[in-house]
Amino acid sequence: MTEETKTKKTTEDDDADTKSDQDTDKDNTDKGGTGPEEWQQQIVDSGSVTTKSKRGNLHCLTIIGQIEGHMTAATNIKATKYEHVMPLLAALEQSDEVDGVLFLLNTVGGDIEAGLGIAELIAGMSKPTASLVLGGSHSIGIPLAVSTKRSFAVPSAAMTIHPVRMSGTVIAAPQTYHYFERLQDRIVDFVTRNCAIDKDKFLSLMMKTGEMASDVGSVIYGEEAVRMGLIDQVGTLSDALNWLYDQLK
Repeated sequence: MTEETKTKKTTEDDDADTKSDQDTDKDNTDKGGTGPEEWQQQIVDSGSVTTKSKRGNLHCLTIIGQIEGHMTAATNIKATKYEHVMPLLAALEQSDEVDGVLFLLNTVGGDIEAGLGIAELIAGMSKPTASLVLGGSHSIGIPLAVSTKRSFAVPSAAMTIHPVRMSGTVIAAPQTYHYFERLQDRIVDFVTRNCAIDKDKFLSLMMKTGEMASDVGSVIYGEEAVRMGLIDQVGTLSDALNWLYDQLK
């Protein structure tokens, strides 16, 4: 074989290898890809990621910052947008490629109706769902924390319970206070329906005075939340993942 023929054959082999690699990459892309690069892109795009393993396929969704309602949050505030989360939850429930969902919570609360709407969607999912409260899950974040089939909180997690409040101009009429009361009843009913805490106990925490400076309510932490029945168990990321994988069996 001449030197020219050898060079030509080497070039053809290199081209074939390149094409094979491209085909493999295309196959991975068609299958949704589960490598670090694909994960990073999913996180950037939606704040969530789907991982596939021999134990099952899990989707991890973050609920962080302020729960945004009909008014857009300021540009310097991290926010969870309900118009992103709601259709994503509907898609996850119908997806054949997702077996369970893990929710990572670190939220200051926010819009009541948006947060309660997201919580109702999560509670209505048939797939295994677990929540993990990290830094905090305050205010309307509490219904989100208890909406899953199993709730976890790290020992340092904090949860602020307080009455329904509204900022801005309020019409001082009896109907306004009645509306607040009914809205608060909806939240209390949802929370007590989705966890083991007693309604009277939850209301007493909500109306407690002397614990929060210039405010009414309570701040409870991971182990305390479990003792009260608000959260199912103290745990870490591995505990939440192991519970989900066990459910998939």
